Amino acid sequence: MIKLGVNTVLFGGNGLGALEVAMKHLAWAGFDGIEISALPGMAEHLVLDEWEKDADGIKKLCQDYNLEMLSMEAGTLDEERLKKAFAAGQAIGCPVINVGPGGQADNEDDFQRQTDILAARAEMAESYGVTMCVKAHVGASIYNTPTTLRAMEKIKSPAFGIDMDPSHVYRSGENPVEALPAVLSRVKHIHIRDCKGRQQSPGEPKNQACGRGDIDLMGYCRVMVEGGYDGPCCLECIGASNHELSQQAIIAAETYGYLNACLKALGGR
Repeated sequence: MIKLGVNTVLFGGNGLGALEVAMKHLAWAGFDGIEISALPGMAEHLVLDEWEKDADGIKKLCQDYNLEMLSMEAGTLDEERLKKAFAAGQAIGCPVINVGPGGQADNEDDFQRQTDILAARAEMAESYGVTMCVKAHVGASIYNTPTTLRAMEKIKSPAFGIDMDPSHVYRSGENPVEALPAVLSRVKHIHIRDCKGRQQSPGEPKNQACGRGDIDLMGYCRVMVEGGYDGPCCLECIGASNHELSQQAIIAAETYGYLNACLKALGGR
């Protein structure tokens, strides 16, 4: 079964108190789990520099709110921070650590350097028993289907996966419904959100709620189900940390209702 979650960056804040607020509202909305944000300056619900201190508290919150730890967004490719992310993931039962590719689009030197780094970090993830996923990101060295396929061909570690985000692929000029089948064999995580237009930014947070934008997310869900994908699918909504809690909760709940209805109709839940 495809499991639905939310990246807690939607709610902003730092530490266990902010994490509990997020988890309480996501449990009310019906989600299966969370993607815990470990992003300094955005939402540091898992502080990697002191993860041991909060590990038991995080696990207790998951039990209290009956939410699974689906993934973590670490963002960074820094070796020392990723060691901490992988160790934390191993300790709190978080199977997937998501990172960005870095580098600049259409720069071959950047592509080779960044994929070399990703290959090394994937081997490190393997030693911790977790999976590291990277997504195509607008403007980065991996930004569309061809660059994703090149990375898949180069990086052989079984601990390397693709985090397939339809909004980045859409804003890079592709049709996500057509792009997903080409990479689905290595997809271990899905970041999902909607957007209006193909500009570099994902746009207003309210329009990132699934079903509000221009992306054919029903078609995307159909490809997920027909292709046999059964991993996490987590809303990643950026820019809402200064919104009211009610607005943040509405974005999450609306997304759950839309995705749950699509996936149930398709037999994915």
